[in-house]
Amino acid sequence: MSKRDLVLCVLMVWLTLATSLGGAFAHGEANSGNPAVGHEEAAPKFSEFDERQALAYSQAAIGREVGDYRFIASDGRTVRLSQYRGKPLVISLIYTSCYHTCPMITQALSRSARAAGNALGVDSFSIVTIGFDTAVDTPTRMRQYGKEQGANHRSWTLLSTDADTMAKLAKDLGFIFYASPKGYDHLAQTTILSSDGKVATQVYGDDFEPPMVVDPLKRLIFGGNANLTSVDGLIGRVRLICTIYDPKSERYHFDYSLLVGIIVGGLCLTLVAVVLVREAWLLRKYTKKRRESGST
Repeated sequence: MSKRDLVLCVLMVWLTLATSLGGAFAHGEANSGNPAVGHEEAAPKFSEFDERQALAYSQAAIGREVGDYRFIASDGRTVRLSQYRGKPLVISLIYTSCYHTCPMITQALSRSARAAGNALGVDSFSIVTIGFDTAVDTPTRMRQYGKEQGANHRSWTLLSTDADTMAKLAKDLGFIFYASPKGYDHLAQTTILSSDGKVATQVYGDDFEPPMVVDPLKRLIFGGNANLTSVDGLIGRVRLICTIYDPKSERYHFDYSLLVGIIVGGLCLTLVAVVLVREAWLLRKYTKKRRESGST
């Protein structure tokens, strides 16, 4: 990657964070008229919060292990979060009566899921979308919402739960939502868990680009605690470095030029090391010979 591309990448990340923080809250969108109780015990009321405090509350969840809560899937199955251990898990909290922000989040996540599936493998991660308006977001409503918003990735499940479980989950995730006259005010947040069930990354905003989700997944899958002495570990690290995003096609691809650069760079370093070792050996041999000739 050139210096120009690196600078553009840094600027893109900075601008994305700056704009997403400004729109991190979704305000007052109409629901069914029967709002569930929000996360009032786990966090101060929205009127007492500014965006900086909300971000700090959300960021404080990073590294926290999420509890093994029970849910009902849209097909009626009972699901526990522990079932998703062993691979990264993306968690999105929405309410089905939302007509703007939540659908945008789900649609952005759908684009990210397609890009991640192409780059990382469709079975290398899981996604769950959970309705936080627990009195309304039934399995039937979640199933319909998923069809409407394109939540059709093979490893994507839509879940419902009760108010008490949702309050505990929201606290674990650092997610803030409150009932309001027009629906809900809530943090536009997507959370990525590591394979051991801990919060690894928070993604903010309602129209994020695929790299905001895929790059953290890529680091968790190909990076992490990879053993660089094993073949799989080395392959994973190469894929981590050389799999890059093309915004024009909205797809990830393996950049062989980066791999060639790594190989050439490694060979150059090896050559320099060989030359230095050889020169050191010759110098040592020459010094020894002079010492022996001087002693005679």
